[in-house]
Amino acid sequence: MLAETPEGVVARLTLEEKAALTSGSSFWFTQAVPRAGIPEVMLTDGPHGVRKQREGGDHLGLADSVPATCFPPAVALGSTFDPELLERVGVALGEEAVAHDVGVLLGPGINIKRSPLCGRNFEYLSEDPLVSGVLGAALVLGLQSQGVGASLKHFAANNQETDRMRVSADVDERPLREIYLRGFQRVVEDAEPWTLMCSYNKVNGTYASQNRWLLTDVLRGEWGFTGLVMSDWGAVDDRVAGVAAGLDLEMPSSEGRTDAEIVAAVREGRLEESVVDVAATRVVDLVQKALRRHGSTAAASTGDGAGGHDVEAHHALAREVAARSIVLLENDGILPLDPSTRVAVIGAFATQPRYQGAGSSLINPTRLDTALEGLRQHADADHLTYAAGFLLGESDSGTATPGAAALLEEAVAAAASSDVAVLFLGLPAELESEGFDRDDIDLPADQLALLEAVAAANPRAVVVLSNGGVVRLGAVADRAAAVVEGWLLGQAGGTAVADVLYGVANPSGRLAETIPHRLQDSPAYLDFPGEHGHVRYGEGIFVGYRWYDARDLDVAYPFGHGLSYTTFAYSDLAVTAHAGGLTVSLTVANTGPRDGREVVQVYTGPASSQVSRPPRELASFASVALAAGERRVVELTVRRADLAHWDVRAGAWLVEGGPYAVEVGASSRDLRLSAAVVVSGDEVRLPLSLESTMQEVMADEEAAEIVRPGLSRFLDDAEMLTLLGSAPVGRILGFPGTGVEPAEVGLRLQRLNAERGLG
Repeated sequence: MLAETPEGVVARLTLEEKAALTSGSSFWFTQAVPRAGIPEVMLTDGPHGVRKQREGGDHLGLADSVPATCFPPAVALGSTFDPELLERVGVALGEEAVAHDVGVLLGPGINIKRSPLCGRNFEYLSEDPLVSGVLGAALVLGLQSQGVGASLKHFAANNQETDRMRVSADVDERPLREIYLRGFQRVVEDAEPWTLMCSYNKVNGTYASQNRWLLTDVLRGEWGFTGLVMSDWGAVDDRVAGVAAGLDLEMPSSEGRTDAEIVAAVREGRLEESVVDVAATRVVDLVQKALRRHGSTAAASTGDGAGGHDVEAHHALAREVAARSIVLLENDGILPLDPSTRVAVIGAFATQPRYQGAGSSLINPTRLDTALEGLRQHADADHLTYAAGFLLGESDSGTATPGAAALLEEAVAAAASSDVAVLFLGLPAELESEGFDRDDIDLPADQLALLEAVAAANPRAVVVLSNGGVVRLGAVADRAAAVVEGWLLGQAGGTAVADVLYGVANPSGRLAETIPHRLQDSPAYLDFPGEHGHVRYGEGIFVGYRWYDARDLDVAYPFGHGLSYTTFAYSDLAVTAHAGGLTVSLTVANTGPRDGREVVQVYTGPASSQVSRPPRELASFASVALAAGERRVVELTVRRADLAHWDVRAGAWLVEGGPYAVEVGASSRDLRLSAAVVVSGDEVRLPLSLESTMQEVMADEEAAEIVRPGLSRFLDDAEMLTLLGSAPVGRILGFPGTGVEPAEVGLRLQRLNAERGLG
């Protein structure tokens, strides 16, 4: 089959075989056509590990998968701000997928974190489309370098779990383009994923799985996507409408029911067979890509895989990545710990790590490190004591837990007899998962009471958090001497946390999402999760830091924030504009006593704009490793496309000309250097008509000549110009005494539009 083109293979198939190809054969496999030499290919869940069922592929099997490395989920990976590191993770994922004969790993997920309540935020990278796009592309490039396909998901506007299989995400085109599609566009154009997965929800009233504007007009027509579009599992409402819209593969199998619908639609003339041919051709193309990795036309094995990667090396990589993901939020100098320090380790998470989210991404790890074990690797003998403090699975139930008072008393005693108390707090697994959204962003009340009591006994308290979505931290920051955001860190997170606490690894993670003081401050608070089958994206483009910065709202910790055990200085900023965008150059120096890594962030914004825009938007970033005392010139590129906004009048991206502010710093609120640069704008000519305003028409030299005779008595009166400038020109020409016929002027404007090629 590899010797033939996909089109040639499909030409030999019957209509029934082609229809069957565009649906799975089971939960996890594509359909085989043995007589044509087309084998099945296995698709399986990611995105931070290989979740392959132990036996067969005929059911969901969330808790029954072969052991695989559980890398940090996306909530942690986003905080690295390091595409090179994520590409290494992608390579490792690819190696494990190869070992298990997996053709496509379902991930990465790059949906925007619109609300901190979204139950699946742990699977997504950021509130910012640039971070999501750059890091998502890196994961795809690494994975596909091993001959395993990625499935970029969930396309599109899948930003909540509430009613996720039916809700309509009602989004105006500008925020849809600028925020919710922009990351997908970058990954498609930069990394060419083999597949893309459409989401469950509707987008502006039409299911994503049958949204032709989304799947064909934008994805293929504008972005040039050439891969396969598959459905999320169970996301197809109308298979015939889906195929017509650009859906190539329904997953999982419908056991032939919807295949028959496709065949009937073709035979009844409701669906062109050529449309089915295109979808089937894309399936064959995917199968051929998977087969090329094997170097033969033989069907891929479905065994559990016993080799192909170094399990211990992958665990070491997971540990490195986890340490790089940790964000040091607060530190009054208590960290890093000295091995001789007497430490009370408090909190059930220290021995029962919460290292991943629940749902379809649940990985069966090859091993699992605990924080207590990790701390013992660094501390002097007999310098650690442990107290659970609370019970997981019971302590957050709202009822008195037997023994809770004794647990609290034990923890307080341990803290009082130690130099430092390290509390492991966070969200129990039952509070956040795929399938439902959170009710609040608070830590459990009993954990906050534990912190209060421990800090009273020993104010040298360090809090280490385990959570898949942001939590409210006011009370924590008030009581603790240091706060460490540990997210969900994968199977090696326990030892990675210990590495950071003892300074073996210098924390370099930065927040890829803002932590607000209150849920009520968040952008989508009044519109999330919607009602009666609709959720209105009323905040528009003002998502995440764009919202907080535009409103000048105080936040607990801003986007991009993260501390280090060393210090960094910025100097010598230079910005150059060119046809491709901007080149930003600066010197970054490590001015502290330790080797470290700084995430340099470049924000841009026009000095003035014809549309509503946030004060600044992230336009480029770089993770820079510097030895103690080292200075380096860092050069970053801002793509011209990342200066643009979506012009709803022209239906196109537009870079406004004029002066732009370029700000460089360590967060959206910690801006160290700034410069101004003049950017050349895009010429935009819009169709003019009698509905165009007088200002719009008079700004166009040729159009002005057409309307000037009828407006002559208004043009010399400054006050009248101000009064009528925003009025449709046709209304003004209809006033008595203008001496012109509005309809004739309208025809002349139409001819001018035609000469310019404008509709």
